[in-house]
Amino acid sequence: MSTNHSSRDSANDASRASSAAASKKAPDRPHSAPSAAALPARKQPAPPCTLVIFGAGGDLTKRLLMPALYTLAADRLLDEGTKIIGVNHGERETKAWSDDLHAALLKFAADKASTFHAGKLDDEAWDWIAQRLTYMAGDFEDDTAYECLAQQLNGKSPGNVVFYLAVGARFFKPISERLGNAGLLHEGKDGDGPFRRLVIEKPFGADLASARDLNRHVLRYANESQVYRIDHFLGKDTVQSILALRFANAMFEPVWRRECIDSVQITASEVIGVEGRGRFYEQTGAFRDMVPNHLFQLLGMIAMEPPNSFDAEAVRNKKVEVFEALEPLTPADVVFGQYASGPAGVGYREEPDVAKESRVETYAAARVHIDNWRWAGVPFYLRTGKRLAARRTEISVQLKRVPFLLFRDTPVDTLAANVLTLRIDPTHGTSFDFNVKTPGPVMQIGAVCSTFDYDDFFAAHANVGYETLLYDCMLGDQTLFLRADGIEAAWAAVDGVLHPEHDAALRVYDYAAGSEGPAQADALLARDGRAWRPLARAEPTKT
Repeated sequence: MSTNHSSRDSANDASRASSAAASKKAPDRPHSAPSAAALPARKQPAPPCTLVIFGAGGDLTKRLLMPALYTLAADRLLDEGTKIIGVNHGERETKAWSDDLHAALLKFAADKASTFHAGKLDDEAWDWIAQRLTYMAGDFEDDTAYECLAQQLNGKSPGNVVFYLAVGARFFKPISERLGNAGLLHEGKDGDGPFRRLVIEKPFGADLASARDLNRHVLRYANESQVYRIDHFLGKDTVQSILALRFANAMFEPVWRRECIDSVQITASEVIGVEGRGRFYEQTGAFRDMVPNHLFQLLGMIAMEPPNSFDAEAVRNKKVEVFEALEPLTPADVVFGQYASGPAGVGYREEPDVAKESRVETYAAARVHIDNWRWAGVPFYLRTGKRLAARRTEISVQLKRVPFLLFRDTPVDTLAANVLTLRIDPTHGTSFDFNVKTPGPVMQIGAVCSTFDYDDFFAAHANVGYETLLYDCMLGDQTLFLRADGIEAAWAAVDGVLHPEHDAALRVYDYAAGSEGPAQADALLARDGRAWRPLARAEPTKT
C-alpha cells in the first residue's frame, strides 16, 4: 500500500539511511540486498533491526511469521543487519529451532504450492534467514529472562528492536510490563535513539472494559507511536485495495453516499468448522472473534471519509471517526447461530473440547447504522460463520434502484439493483451487476455482470498476509495497524450485545452444517425489505 511517510521521525530516516549504506557495503552474493538506488522508493530494504518473537515455538510463528519473513528475504526487503531472536519456554539449541522452522516452512510451501513460491524454497533465501536466528529459553513471567534478553540486545551497539507478542492474550500484560521495567522499550530522550516497537496480535480485549484495561496497561510502558496492534485482515492486498478503488477512481466517490447507496453487505463465511479450536471458541464465539475487529475494519475502510493524505494518522483518524459514529448495537440488531449436523458434517457440540450443551455462537449477523451525514439511513449488514454453504469474504455495495417510470409500458417486471462486489477471498477482484437491453426488437432489460480478477492483470506474488504488516512495522508506518481509541470505540458499539440489560443472553439458533445460516438472519433483513446475497452462488462469468 502506497503511503506518505512525512510524519516519521528523523530517527527512522537515519535508520533507513544506515540501511541503505549497509546494503551498499554488503559483500556480493546472489541474495544480498540491492543498493537503495536500485529499488523504487517503496522497495527500500527495511532498516536494520532485531525481531524478538515471544512464542517462538508456536503455531503463529511457524504458519505465518516465518513464511512472511522468508518472502521478505526472498524479495530482498530485509536489511543485512536483520536478526531474529526467538523466546520460548523450554531449553533447546538454536539449530533445533531453525530445523523445526525449516521443516514447517517446507510443508507450508508444499501445501500452498499455488500461492507460495510455486511450492519450492530458495535455499539461499532460507540460509540467509537461518544465519540470523537465535533461540533463547525464557519464562514470559520471569524477570530473569528479560535481563538475559537485555544483555543480548544492549551490547556495545544497541540497535532497533521489534518485540512481537505471538502469544496468548493472557501474556500481553506481563510481557509488556516486564519489557518496560527492564528498559527495553525505552527509545532515548525525545525518541532520538534506536526505535523500540511492540507488536500485539488480537484479541485486544474481550469487551469494552477489558480493552480499556489492556490499553491502559500497555501504554503505561510504551507510547502509542510504539504500539502496533495487528489485525491480519488488513494485510491482505485485496483489503488494502479498497482505498485505491474508492479514492483513485472518479467514478465511485460521487455515488459513495446515502443519496445513491441502498445498503452494504459485509460477509466473512467459511465452510470449515472450528478445526480443533473448540476450547478457544467456547471462550470467544463468532461475534467476539470477528465482528468488532475484522468486519468492523472492513466497514471502516468502506465507510471512512477521504483522508487528506495517506499518512498513517490521517487514515486512522478517518477510520476512528466511523467507529465513533456507530449507533450502539442492541440484541434486536443481532442474530446468533450454531451449526448442527447437516450435509457438511457434524454439529458444533460434537466437536472436540466443546461442551455437550454449549450455546456458544458459531454464526453472527448484525445490522449496523452509522450516525453521520454521509451514511444516515443506510444499513450495513454484517455476517460471519463456520460450516456455511461457501467460503466468501466480500463486500457488496447495493445502489438504489432507478425509478421504474421509464419502463412501465415495456415487458419489464422488475429492474435488478446495481451491486458492486469487492471479492477479498478466496477469489480476488470486483464485479458489478447492472442492466442492459437484450438483443431484439423489444425493449427488454436483462441483468449482466462485469468482472475484474487480479489474476488476469497481475502476476501472482507469494503473500500470507503478514509480509506488508511486518515490513511496515519495521519502517514505522502505522497505517494498517489499530489505534487504542479505535479499538475502544469498536467495543463500545457492541457492548450492549455482549452485556445486555438484565443479563438476558441472546438466543442461539441452530442451522444445518453446509447451509446459508439460520433463518432468523434472513428475517433480520426481511424486516427491512432486503435479503442476503446467496453464499452458494456461482462466480460471475467474465465479460
